[in-house]
Amino acid sequence: MAKKDYDNWSKTELVKEIKKLEKRKKYGIVWEDKPERVATLCKEKLPILEEDIKKEIKTDDKKPVNILIEGDNYHALSVLNYTHKGKVDVIYIDPPYNTGNKDFVYNDRFVDGEDSFRHSKWLSFMEKRLKLAKNLLKYSGVIFISIDDNEFANLKLLCDDIFGIDKFISVFVWKRRSGANDPKNLVSTDHEYILCYKKSDRATLKGIKKDLSNYKNPDNDPRGPWTSGDLTCGKTKDERPNLFYDILDPITKKIYKANQNRVWRFEQKRMLNEIKEGKVLFPKKENGMPQYKRFAKDLRSNFKPLSTWIEASIISAKDISSDEEEHDIRIMQSDLNQSATKELRELMGKQIFNYPKPKKLIKELVKHSADDKSIILDFMAGSGTTGHAVLELNKEDKGNRKFILCTNNESNNGNGHKIATDICYPRVKKVIDNIEKESKGKLVSNRPGGLKYFKTDFIDAEPTDKNKRKMVAKSTEMLCLKEECFEEVKKGTDFKIFKNSQDKHLGIIYDDDGIEPFKKEVKKLNKQFVVYVFSLDESAREEEFEDMNGNVELRPIPAVILNVYKRIFK
Repeated sequence: MAKKDYDNWSKTELVKEIKKLEKRKKYGIVWEDKPERVATLCKEKLPILEEDIKKEIKTDDKKPVNILIEGDNYHALSVLNYTHKGKVDVIYIDPPYNTGNKDFVYNDRFVDGEDSFRHSKWLSFMEKRLKLAKNLLKYSGVIFISIDDNEFANLKLLCDDIFGIDKFISVFVWKRRSGANDPKNLVSTDHEYILCYKKSDRATLKGIKKDLSNYKNPDNDPRGPWTSGDLTCGKTKDERPNLFYDILDPITKKIYKANQNRVWRFEQKRMLNEIKEGKVLFPKKENGMPQYKRFAKDLRSNFKPLSTWIEASIISAKDISSDEEEHDIRIMQSDLNQSATKELRELMGKQIFNYPKPKKLIKELVKHSADDKSIILDFMAGSGTTGHAVLELNKEDKGNRKFILCTNNESNNGNGHKIATDICYPRVKKVIDNIEKESKGKLVSNRPGGLKYFKTDFIDAEPTDKNKRKMVAKSTEMLCLKEECFEEVKKGTDFKIFKNSQDKHLGIIYDDDGIEPFKKEVKKLNKQFVVYVFSLDESAREEEFEDMNGNVELRPIPAVILNVYKRIFK
């Protein structure tokens, strides 16, 4: 490249060049972006939702409604960018691993191992969806992404770019098999990864709450409740000679010696200070050893930290150093892949899906990342394990979590079973039905939430008055989903009224002729309303509602939807 002659550039040219250099990526991953049909389609067609009423599952109308969206996840995420922006607590996805063994489809074709653009296609695919998904997370939200060695390095750099390097929480490693496979390199890969990122610094993972019942205050110590701890640590004299010394009981004058294989946990200067402050407990028994007081107020956290290792069982471990308090490490538990496959086969009565993720794995991730009223999204839902996990968690702790699942309805590896209608939906329905049967005769709190089933559809994107009217006519499901109001209260010629179990009311006015009859209904009900009113421009027809005494919060349609699509499809 020829050297640029900056000396002869004008001020305008120099400023332009500086701005260009400032935008240049300084670190990260670069690939050739490959066009994707489902994304380019959105320049001509805008995604909407249509409900499949026949697949609705009705249970307790006081419980949150779960959502299953059938369609390409790019289109589903686009719709959710309107209905659920900033509302989701946890996202978990299990994307295609791009192994080259017909596990990843791009533009309706499998990407095989010989495709020279294999990694570029995968990165293009993931980037589009992760950018849309990021918008959905609350500021306190987190995302978990399962992956293996094929794309781990690329995914880490991609997520650093999308979420920010400083928003990286950790990589969890989980053991997915018990026995070795038969690899050509004689190395059995028995693990996979789960990348975890947060939306902002307000997000954090939860450990498990410590049991502090053993902290007492029998001597009325002004420093509060305490428990006794080991005054030695697992280091030898040779490893830590500075911790090998004698200590003196200032009252009995008895000398206590460190063990050559287990020395004191503090250096001598600090030990003398601990004794002076009454934090060292000298034994009354002849053969006892000194211990020290561990005060509840000095605990760094009331939660045990999570280990990045996810095992098939829960293990309690101790990490004791010479100058730090004792830590309990929480090791998350998960079933193996073969156990998950067996469980799904037994639930569905036959083998219909290969390699589902363990339900227990997702339950652990959800438990440690959100409360019992959270929204969990899986936009690569596959067999529906995330929905199953959320339903079981709610059953166990009487929580009110709700899930949103998105999946296409393609054939599962050519076995004839459609992913959405033959696998994911039937699985979720069976779980809900089973919990319903178990809850009969019990408290209402034991019942599960129901399910709404939607499909993605499209209207023409050209912003003509005709297309705007089409968008308004097709907007009902999206507006009900956004406002979480699904119970139809009143249906007029040009308006509808919905409500939910919290007595929230939603009004949708599809045409000018619906304004006056809608207002009459509002006055009868005397409730506060969120009202979406048809308008060909950005106005919400405020002048038409001046006599409503502040009972309506007005929003123009389709402008509120189209403005979101302008932003994400630009």
